[in-house]
Amino acid sequence: MRIRLLLVLFVFLCGCLSAAQSSPSRKQLLVIGEQKGYRHEAVSHAMATIERMGRESGLWDTTLRTDTEALTKKKLEYNAKNLNDFDAVVFFTGGELEMDAQQKADFLSFIHEDGKGFVGVHSATITFTTWPEYGEMIGGYFDEHPWGTFDAPLLVEDPGFPGMQQWPRNSVLRDEVYQIKNYSRDKVRVLMRLDTQSEKPRLDLKNKNVHRTDGDFAVAWARRYGKGRVFYSSLGHVTENWDNPALREMYGGALKWALGLVDADAKPRAMREH
Repeated sequence: MRIRLLLVLFVFLCGCLSAAQSSPSRKQLLVIGEQKGYRHEAVSHAMATIERMGRESGLWDTTLRTDTEALTKKKLEYNAKNLNDFDAVVFFTGGELEMDAQQKADFLSFIHEDGKGFVGVHSATITFTTWPEYGEMIGGYFDEHPWGTFDAPLLVEDPGFPGMQQWPRNSVLRDEVYQIKNYSRDKVRVLMRLDTQSEKPRLDLKNKNVHRTDGDFAVAWARRYGKGRVFYSSLGHVTENWDNPALREMYGGALKWALGLVDADAKPRAMREH
């Protein structure tokens, strides 16, 4: 009887091992939620939502951090994970984070040379504002939020990009949308922008904090940075929006693209009219 039980156990373990070996490995995602200065209330819910999306889809495992220790390629104590263990990094960050020169070089090469992914959420463009190379990588910097939290008229320019299919061509979402400086359509592919032609709601372009004169208020974009993939959206300030299927689908699609699970055209192009 004992021999029979051992044989059954052996067969069971072999079956489990075979199943594990035949299953494709999940991608590894690092999410950084460190905030210096203003603290965004949505960060914790956003991080939990991203982790849940990976777990429920079975596509990626998520490591959540509120510090920058893992943003290095050097070996860490206790065999802690570093950039070499991840396929993409998410920033829902703000301010000047603590990273030395080598960490910064490692982080940029992780994307540019290693061909990994980066997803910036909302205040990621108010991060490292004194580090020009970071601004070049992400595609621009925060330059006020002229309308605060408001009913934002949104226009999708590229419905074919992963995660954008959930959005109608025109929609309205109550959120805080940033005005972006140092950004150019020669370098990024805009996926969504504010609709300056909308009648309801109408965008107040005479607001004293409106600095752009071209009416080009990008809300989400993608770009190639060297061999890597970069996505950014200013949406996500409002905590409840992380329960909005369209917002989750947008960031979910962006994560799949950044992780290399799906492909998409990120070539820059001119503004698409109505």
